Amino acid sequence: MFVVPRITRCLPLSMLLVVFSFFYSSCANIDLYEKDVVIPHQEWPSSFKPQFRFIIKDTTVPYQVYIVIRHNEKYNFNNIWLNLYTKGPEDSVQKVQYELPLAAGENGWLGTAMDDLYEHRIALTPSSQNFYFKKAGEYTFTIEQIMREDPLQNVLNIGLRIEKKSQ
Repeated sequence: MFVVPRITRCLPLSMLLVVFSFFYSSCANIDLYEKDVVIPHQEWPSSFKPQFRFIIKDTTVPYQVYIVIRHNEKYNFNNIWLNLYTKGPEDSVQKVQYELPLAAGENGWLGTAMDDLYEHRIALTPSSQNFYFKKAGEYTFTIEQIMREDPLQNVLNIGLRIEKKSQ
């Protein structure tokens, strides 16, 4: 009778655990928060203001904040105008207005395409600048579309992505 040594049987499982922990730790250090909200019927009325709540624990590292928007090829504009409302722990609500480019003239849509759908991940802070959250705690970001077309047609999702900036 041939007996397989115990270490040989455990080797594949231990290798799997090492690989899994490597991928988990590398992913956990990059993404902090990402959430997308579906726009009902692909019609975004200005009264529909998706909210994003998340906890910041580390205020010593810079972060990158992105707006994520998905639309189809029938979207009528080269840009989108948004109000971003932010509320931090023990703070009042702050409002910042953004014009975000979605297309560049003859070059077409700036985002990534899959069939007739386009996704844009647009950084709100320039890569040359560092953005820090002032206080640890819960933050709420609210996104409001302020386009002339109301409801705004052919928008599928709007989202927020916040990640620690690589140093």
